[in-house]
Amino acid sequence: MSEPEYGSHSSSTEPTVSLLHEPPHPTYAVPAPDGPPPTSYPPTAYSPTAYSRAPYATAPYAPAPVTLGPTTEADRNWATAAHLSGFVAAFVALGFLGPLVVLLTGGHRSAFVRRHAVEALNFNLSILVWLAVSALLVLVLVYLVASILGAMAAHRGEEYRYPLTIHFVR
Repeated sequence: MSEPEYGSHSSSTEPTVSLLHEPPHPTYAVPAPDGPPPTSYPPTAYSPTAYSRAPYATAPYAPAPVTLGPTTEADRNWATAAHLSGFVAAFVALGFLGPLVVLLTGGHRSAFVRRHAVEALNFNLSILVWLAVSALLVLVLVYLVASILGAMAAHRGEEYRYPLTIHFVR
C-alpha cells in the first residue's frame, strides 16, 4: 500500500478526533443603551480640534523668556564676579567654589545675580566633570599603550623605558 501524497485526503472511513476540543462559548446579554449614541464627544488633547489650533509661539520645551529689568551696578558687579571667580579658582581645580560663594552670598538679592551665578556654577561643574573623565581616559590609554609597548620590547629582547616615569627605585 502506498502512502498518500502530501495535501491529499485519505479515503479512510475513520472518524477524525480533534485534540483541540473547545467548549461552547457562553453568550451574554448586552443591555440596551439608554438613549441614542452621542453625536460628539467632549474635546480632549487628542481630538482633531486640538491640532487645528494656532501653533505655539515658542517651542513647548523652551525656557520661559526672562524679562530683564533694570539692574544696578552692584548686581552687575556680583554677576561679573560669579564668572571671573570661577576662572581664578580653576587654577586649583576648584572653579565651582567662586560661583557657589556668589550664589550663596548675593543670589538672594537679585534674580539677575542668581541667574549668572547658577550659569557660571553649572559651567564650572561641567568643566570639572569633563576634565575628570578625559584625564581618566588619557591615563588609561597611556597606561595601556605603554604597557603593550613594554611587553613587545621585552618579547623582542630589547630594553624599554616607560614615558613620564619618575624613577623612585634605582
